[in-house]
Amino acid sequence: MLTSDFDYPLPEALIAQRPVEPRDSCRLLCMSRGDGTVSHAVFRDLPALFREGDRLVFNNTRVMPARIFVRKPTGGRCEIFFLEAVHSGCWKALVKPGSNAPGGAVLHLEDAPEILLRIAGILPAGERLVTVDDASVTVTVEEVMERYGHIPLPHYIGRDDGAEDRDDYQTVYAEVPGAVAAPTAGLHFTDTLMETLAARGIGLTNITLHVGIGTFRPVKVEQPKDHEMHEERYVLTAGAVREIEATKKAGGRIIAVGTTVVRVLEHCFAAFGGLHAHEGSTKIMITPPWRFGIIDGLITNFHLPRSTLLMLVSAFGGHDYTMTAYREAVDCNYRFYSYGDAMFII
Repeated sequence: MLTSDFDYPLPEALIAQRPVEPRDSCRLLCMSRGDGTVSHAVFRDLPALFREGDRLVFNNTRVMPARIFVRKPTGGRCEIFFLEAVHSGCWKALVKPGSNAPGGAVLHLEDAPEILLRIAGILPAGERLVTVDDASVTVTVEEVMERYGHIPLPHYIGRDDGAEDRDDYQTVYAEVPGAVAAPTAGLHFTDTLMETLAARGIGLTNITLHVGIGTFRPVKVEQPKDHEMHEERYVLTAGAVREIEATKKAGGRIIAVGTTVVRVLEHCFAAFGGLHAHEGSTKIMITPPWRFGIIDGLITNFHLPRSTLLMLVSAFGGHDYTMTAYREAVDCNYRFYSYGDAMFII
């Protein structure tokens, strides 16, 4: 299939700028993989769509407040976007503008000038290695982010982040710091909804995939197979494997909460011929046709046109059915993208 096969028109007014309150009051478009039929519900109705013995698999990554602003001693301002830890005390980061951050540069934190960060090196692709300068106060990069960092909202949210985004752009079950974007399908769950699911005999399992900035990279080539897929780190524990396998053996369905969960489970199934506890990274790109080995259902948000995320959803739901459902969502004024409404495919 071609990248243009995953295009669709979207009025800008349907791009959600803020989440609904409460989280589980968003709309839910339900689609059957068998015949593409669509129905409409509210997210808090989700427990009624499952059977006792089904299992939801969540991504418990936690979004880091990864954007900070610094200044050169001469006053030049730049933004540091932390991506991942390279080793203790040293982080890979994007710096804009890069001209303000040559190798060896010492930068003052804009909100706390006594804290100094050093550009310890420049990688071949232009990313910087950033450390806390030895002459600075005793503080770690992680502490700098937590105290002074900004939540890295996606580019299509046309506003600066606010204090409320520290909670809004985080799932209620987030535990493991490391993501620079939220696993957005999980943003609709509340503590009460999680308790309701458990009380109805629905299993709840966590895996971890740290969503990277590459998730927003558009597919610019017409042949999806020519797209260079981004790489993301994951952890699939032995406990999670046991829970998933026990559910499958008992006849329950595995429902992935988000495309990031799909990437981990299907990567491991394809790589090892079955689920095995593993910690590593994946560059898996799932497009139609794809033979899914683990998941039976998918909860997801509505994704950008021509994106690898929409390709994954189409591979699971069926391309024609999925694109027809997207057109109906537009016609029915669903809210799109990270803070938007949700879709359940079964």
